Amino acid sequence: MFLSQVKSGGVIVREAEAARLIAGTTIFELANEAIAKSAPLAGVIPAGGEAVDLPALAAKGVLDVPLRHPEPARMYLCGTGLTHTGSAATRNAMHGDAATETDSMKMFRMGMEGGKPAPGQPGVQPEWFYKGPGTEAVASHDPLLQPSFAEDGGEEPEIAGFYLIGPDGTPHRVGFSLANEFSDHVTEKVNYLFLAHSKLRPASFGPELLVGDLPRHIEGRSRVLRGDQVIFDQPFVSGEDNMSHSIANLEHHHFKYAPFRRPGDLHVHMFGTATLSFGAGVRTQVGDVFEISSPQFGQPLVNPLAQASDAGLAAVSPL
Repeated sequence: MFLSQVKSGGVIVREAEAARLIAGTTIFELANEAIAKSAPLAGVIPAGGEAVDLPALAAKGVLDVPLRHPEPARMYLCGTGLTHTGSAATRNAMHGDAATETDSMKMFRMGMEGGKPAPGQPGVQPEWFYKGPGTEAVASHDPLLQPSFAEDGGEEPEIAGFYLIGPDGTPHRVGFSLANEFSDHVTEKVNYLFLAHSKLRPASFGPELLVGDLPRHIEGRSRVLRGDQVIFDQPFVSGEDNMSHSIANLEHHHFKYAPFRRPGDLHVHMFGTATLSFGAGVRTQVGDVFEISSPQFGQPLVNPLAQASDAGLAAVSPL
């Protein structure tokens, strides 16, 4: 089952190719109801609804990020890197050479050796980063804004998990969606310690939310379009068969921190990638369009690249 959130209100439920609109509710409200009733999400979705043309609605840009918090400050966008087989080679090329084992490569090897522990056991912790609050969550077809001071704005095709924290502090996984973990790879390449700066950017999600288990093997494509030309087109893979960490291990090392188990908060966690156009020598430009797609996730995630106006020096006013 797949769910989509309409910007003007309502939830679209898709099963196979049939899609129906449930008016008067949100995925956030349905998820809270499921937690309150200790029921699966599918069990609280109303029957009926108006039949809709989901591909047409997606193409018009009327679908929002699948799940938002009504208080954006209580929505956390985070992620983990060096989690996919092949991801270390791309990162190592940015920070070293074939003869040098960088810290990135060391962390990747740690994941390969200890990132998939036995069920119920914690494994090695991954690299972790923070993107921003819910204000930075961007819907499909809306622009991804790079700051005026950014050196680059590049895509990262990923899978994201959406989690709602229950009243007792238990994280509840609502579902998975496509994600573009938009980053500044030029800034990151200057020095690995700039990684945190490079990640403080918007990210896009959706438009469809997969409810249920994540497939072990996911295949998709990442493309960058410039006008009528496709300047980058490569496949990407995800799912645990292509990862150095299990999803359960990544979840444990995020939610082991008590502040991330605050009742009522919403977390969106991106699980990493091994494919990005920057690694292929592409330098994006304002106006380029990112397209991330996978048949296993329905409608593609499409975003144009734009640049925010220069806000000038961030001056502080003393009291």
